[in-house]
Amino acid sequence: MTTISPPDTVPEERPTSHRMPFWVNQRLGLLVLVIALGVLFGVLRPAFLDQQLVLFPLLRDVATLTVVALAQMVALSVGHMNLAVGRMAAFGAMFAGLGYDRLGVPMQVGLLMCLAAGAAIGAVTGWLIARTGVSSFVVTLAMDFALLGLVSLLYSALTDDAAFTTHPAGIDQLRSYSLADICAGPVCGSPAVPQIAQFTVLAMLALGFLYGCTRIGRELLLTGANPAAAELSGIPTGRRVLLAHTLSGLLAALAGFMAAAGTGTFRASIGDDFMLPSFLGAVLGGTLLTGGVVSVLGTLLGTALVGVIRKGLDLLGVGLESLNIYLGCVLLLALSADRIRTVVSYRKVVRST
Repeated sequence: MTTISPPDTVPEERPTSHRMPFWVNQRLGLLVLVIALGVLFGVLRPAFLDQQLVLFPLLRDVATLTVVALAQMVALSVGHMNLAVGRMAAFGAMFAGLGYDRLGVPMQVGLLMCLAAGAAIGAVTGWLIARTGVSSFVVTLAMDFALLGLVSLLYSALTDDAAFTTHPAGIDQLRSYSLADICAGPVCGSPAVPQIAQFTVLAMLALGFLYGCTRIGRELLLTGANPAAAELSGIPTGRRVLLAHTLSGLLAALAGFMAAAGTGTFRASIGDDFMLPSFLGAVLGGTLLTGGVVSVLGTLLGTALVGVIRKGLDLLGVGLESLNIYLGCVLLLALSADRIRTVVSYRKVVRST
């Protein structure tokens, strides 16, 4: 016998909220801020809008530093950090330079050697963390010091001037060519956008697909959000940590190759200034330091914001010391916002249970 509940006992439907998610608002806010600052600096210093002298090198730096930030983002996705991101960039780039200078390999083969070296050193780092259970902070810091000595020793032993200067065919064009050199009939691209940015676009598309469309990507995020729960759910957290650090090392090596191609030389000093931008781009873009949340597009916007601020203040005559103070303050604000987001999200979950 089926009974029908009285009309007054039927639960009322809750009104649907049309508010945009926080991360959408954040990315939109970053985009507006980047555009607004670009216009402001353009008004204060019209030279800021010069496509070839200012915007081209600015976007080339943003493309490289976005890949650096993506390398940090992948590590942060599992709740870890990679303090050796700059040294991994130098380590990978060293193999590309060695291939060009001593083996005479084509540019593409040298790039593959670079990526393989970065992935290998990242895998070693991830294996040590997963195997020993030691904090990623300690392991990556130790790896940073180890690579600092190793890369310097190898450059001293293999080169006379601490740099590989052989240029394979295509690398000079990669450094200096823009989309204006790519035409479809009479229509050409912008002279402000460097061709080297193609690597950044490919990296973003690959990571966007990984985290948004694959089971492995979801398992990486679950590992970062709650490692114990992920382990109980059958997720091989050790292998996911290994994968995250392997990808982080590979992306760091790609950034090292891009930086070397941008300057024209493969030096031991590549990646020395990668640490701060790697955290700034990722955290400003919405990636949580505690893991479980990433934003590929937000990482690009966060890096672009830092790049615009750096270039604009430089044109306004702000010294390097003052500039680093401002960027440090931006990072502190970003970290504070990250903590506030975590607390607010936790309270919402508690209220809903």
